[in-house]
Amino acid sequence: MGSLIDWDLAAATAKRLSPAPPSVDRATAEAAVAELYRATHTAAAHVAELTRLVEPPVSARTTVVDRAGWIDVNVRGMQTVMTPLVEKLTDANPVGRVGQAIGARVTGTQAGAIVAFLSSKVLGQFEFFADPGGQLMLVAPNLVATERQLNVDPSDFRLWVCLHEVTHRVQFTAVPWMRQHMLAEVSALSETIDTDPNALRERVSSALTELSKMARGQGDGAGVMSLLATPEQRAVLDRVTGFMSLVEGHAEYVMNAVSPDVIPSQRLIEERFGQRRKGGNPFDKLLRKLLGLDAKTRQYVNGSAFVRTVVNRVGIEDFNAIWSSPQTLPTKAEIAVPADWIARVHG
Repeated sequence: MGSLIDWDLAAATAKRLSPAPPSVDRATAEAAVAELYRATHTAAAHVAELTRLVEPPVSARTTVVDRAGWIDVNVRGMQTVMTPLVEKLTDANPVGRVGQAIGARVTGTQAGAIVAFLSSKVLGQFEFFADPGGQLMLVAPNLVATERQLNVDPSDFRLWVCLHEVTHRVQFTAVPWMRQHMLAEVSALSETIDTDPNALRERVSSALTELSKMARGQGDGAGVMSLLATPEQRAVLDRVTGFMSLVEGHAEYVMNAVSPDVIPSQRLIEERFGQRRKGGNPFDKLLRKLLGLDAKTRQYVNGSAFVRTVVNRVGIEDFNAIWSSPQTLPTKAEIAVPADWIARVHG
């Protein structure tokens, strides 16, 4: 059975459409790569001290990549995640070989365009779909471009970003059930997909209406995908939102909790980077809303506030009860009201 998405075309399209990287000479590029590797080692010590989580001796690998390298890994990850869903849709609504080939190329091109847009935005990422062991990726050209755009100290900025990404590496390696939990939630989304064409058509119509609102600067910023979900999927999405708010907020908390002598210009970086997250030109803002990136920004803010509140009230040791099992993870509602999580888990 062929695929409904041409993943090779997606990767090729993403590389073709990805913006040109910043201009740097070879020596500057090599120095940036070397400093990023050093920064991950420096960050690991601070993350261990602030989180009290113990990373296993054999940890996930760390790689400094360019945009093409990031694209290759993420397209493989998308293929891993989406294959069960694609197979279910194909089985429920079989199409002819010609129609499937045309559809695969169209969807491959669409997927590639989305990945191309993201390829110039992502500074770092802990990816565990394509590689079961996980890998921490730092996208060197994006880091250089951003530190120039913000006009901040490069060494401070690189360490600041590494603190965030290393925290994700520690979360998914020190807490052994985390990766499988996330994969199970993705599987739950696939299992609850409604393959009825009429129902799907109705949700697509609602999504298009929401897209027109986004183009006018309206909408709730949750992304079009949330409108395509069934009620069962929305329940899963709420659980995933709570989970992602925790892991993103935890990383955000750590990167801003180091002492000022570690990153002297941290406050300036935090202020200027906050403006960057709001997007740039109108088309950029529309894409961010379409992809749900506005909702991701709220995950950083709300999750960080949740972590900070809980740590201040019960201490880091009792906060770490959160990693005991999927049942001790905060719900989407508890992220907004940390006292409810404290009451449920610690009585």
